[in-house]
Amino acid sequence: MSETKTIVVWSRTGCHHCDEIKAYLQANKYAYELVDIEGRDYLRDILELKYGVRYVPVVEIGANGRFEAVLEKDYKRIEELVERNA
Repeated sequence: MSETKTIVVWSRTGCHHCDEIKAYLQANKYAYELVDIEGRDYLRDILELKYGVRYVPVVEIGANGRFEAVLEKDYKRIEELVERNA
């Protein structure tokens, strides 16, 4: 069974930290899926259940439904998780 690496960015409109994370991923040619939480409090509820936070950006990196999250703008940690899930 082949593992498929997935990067998910939880973001919202007008969030400059979110824009910086997305620009970083694009500059490094990492494909990602976007979850826009703008006006969707139920998505913040999901973040709170999963990671104990209601803020963005949150970057999830994993494969086959198993993800680890980066809760701060930590590019080194993003790289570590991308390499681990390559």
